[in-house]
Amino acid sequence: MIAFEKFYKVVSKIPKGKVATYQDVAIAAGIRFGARAVGNAMACNQDTKRVPCHRVVKSNGYVGGYMGNRKKSEVKAKKLRAEGIDVDIATGKIKNFQKFRLGLRK
Repeated sequence: MIAFEKFYKVVSKIPKGKVATYQDVAIAAGIRFGARAVGNAMACNQDTKRVPCHRVVKSNGYVGGYMGNRKKSEVKAKKLRAEGIDVDIATGKIKNFQKFRLGLRK
């Protein structure tokens, strides 16, 4: 659970209109190969106001699942679109992904 708190701290700093990948979050938290652990932490997140887990996406520019449910990716895409991120709702892919990606390297 200590790693989860590290991940939550990193994710809480991602501003509206930006995204970070699971791997970006892991590296910023000091856990180099922790992308899967970040995914698990985001799936367990209960405080989406403090920890905006919808801003954590796949490294290929797809939004991925939301709140531990792959079927909720459309909800995640709509939240990102509401923040000004250009997401293709049909495919779940962020257009111009690098434009919206926040560099979180440690």
